[in-house]
Amino acid sequence: MSQTASSLKFNDYLELCKPKVVALILFTAVIGMFLATPGMVPLDALVFGTVGIGLAASSAAAINQLLDQRFDAKMARTQGRPLPQGHVNSREVLIFAGILGALSMAILVWLVNPLTAVLTFFSLVGYAVIYTVWLKHATPQNIVIGGAAGAAPPLLGWAAVTGEVGPEALILFLIIFAWTPPHFWALAIARKEDYAKVDIPMLPVTHGSGYTRWQILFYTVILVIITLLPWLIQMSGWLYLVTAVITGAIFLGYAIAMMLKPDDTKLPMKTFGYSIIYLMVLFAALLLDHYLI
Repeated sequence: MSQTASSLKFNDYLELCKPKVVALILFTAVIGMFLATPGMVPLDALVFGTVGIGLAASSAAAINQLLDQRFDAKMARTQGRPLPQGHVNSREVLIFAGILGALSMAILVWLVNPLTAVLTFFSLVGYAVIYTVWLKHATPQNIVIGGAAGAAPPLLGWAAVTGEVGPEALILFLIIFAWTPPHFWALAIARKEDYAKVDIPMLPVTHGSGYTRWQILFYTVILVIITLLPWLIQMSGWLYLVTAVITGAIFLGYAIAMMLKPDDTKLPMKTFGYSIIYLMVLFAALLLDHYLI
């Protein structure tokens, strides 16, 4: 295999891991680690916990694409992925995902702690199997119910350091759990025709974009309220509070704008894009507040 071919193959396997999604997962997981201790995170927990969680997330992403390949081939947003393009085959992806998953479990069990391994395993199965195979096709509330798996990373990071799940970790979990519906439904509105084409019952397909915009507003309000909990229980201070209020108000502004401007076809993707920035800024504020204030 030539160097160019090897590079292309590497890029295909990297794309199977959904690196942008995994980066956000690891970002929130690592911050969960730092928030779990008043001092510096033990180096072994930081390194091996990050690697183990990252490998599990990458394995789940590859399994998701393996199981969804027939749908991905028909959707404009996903038809350029390695499997629909024929750059890799199902057997290669299954072996790749299996190796990543096995490595992640071995690292977490032997080099971190069993609780983190168990929680990570259930998160992997929840996303890669339960959500992908069943929930995604069974109910328009798929994102809400399946959001538990996607909300797990900070809880996993917390467990990697402490060996337990504290109430503060559950609040971090709740923040991402409430963030997921408005984040994903904004994308679903923008890609409504794609989902309708493959009969995936996303909320905009089954209940219409207007109803979905109301749901986005509803969950954004819930999200903003939940983000006040770290300050209310004195887990964080004024720096986080100010950041949560300002960024939450902007998110609410996007949600309200989507209600008032239903004909603005660019607004759903702008809202989706902001939601990612919002989560990153919110968790970065938690980290800075934890150590600086």
